[in-house]
Amino acid sequence: MAPVPASVAKQAELLKLDGNNAFKKERLGAAIDAYTEAITLCPHVAIYWTNRALCYYKRKVWSRVEEDCRRAIELDKSSVKAHYMLGVALLEMEDYSEGTKELEKAFELGRVSNPAGYMVEDIWLALSRAKYEEWEISSSKRAWHLQKLMDVCEKALLEHHFLEAPQSVVGSEEALKENGDQIELLKEVFNKAAEDDTPTEVPDYLCCKITLDIFRDPVITPSGITYERSVLLDHLQKVGKFDPITREPLSKLQLIPNLAIKEAVRSYLKKHGWAYRMS
Repeated sequence: MAPVPASVAKQAELLKLDGNNAFKKERLGAAIDAYTEAITLCPHVAIYWTNRALCYYKRKVWSRVEEDCRRAIELDKSSVKAHYMLGVALLEMEDYSEGTKELEKAFELGRVSNPAGYMVEDIWLALSRAKYEEWEISSSKRAWHLQKLMDVCEKALLEHHFLEAPQSVVGSEEALKENGDQIELLKEVFNKAAEDDTPTEVPDYLCCKITLDIFRDPVITPSGITYERSVLLDHLQKVGKFDPITREPLSKLQLIPNLAIKEAVRSYLKKHGWAYRMS
């Protein structure tokens, strides 16, 4: 691509500022027009596309959000905002699989570039909500299939007892007890099959000791305690440069990603989708 003359680039930046001012005043149409002019002058600048996408995001014109965000990502694959808005747009258009993938990408990029930033929290909330809704739909289907299968098995047991047991035994107290015991055992088997979809308490070792929420980006300190990164960074900045529990001196340079806990959380959430709501 041929380099853009400095005068043209400057004009595009001025248009971007016009768009920003219009956006702040909630004049979305004027903002879109300004960003569109900037894009016309300098189509290779990703932020012009994400700024216009944000206007469409506010208007909930999801197809246009998708178009602008995809173009922004072509220009800048590390754009957290583009991946985030694209993920939300795809979810709104009921493309749940691709939408959650984009939100996961945005979350990974965001916690690397600015782990304590507000946007990481927004991304996580959108991602956890999408994951929970995805689990809710699939768990309802599993529950329906399990109940249907249990009804079939229970009916088959009753028929088996009626057909196989001697007529002199059918209806006796012994037969009824045996049949009742087998029905209870059958229920235990199906209850066991439904355990993963039954909300309980998330294990303590998967939760931050400060927020008590399930970990998103766990880091371990020299004292051996694991915290949520953004929460610990906030503590170090606002409270003091020391470990919240041990009170030992601590700086952000000493924090090490706890990959074992991160993987354990990932596996737990994959198996227990209901836990997204509790995070």
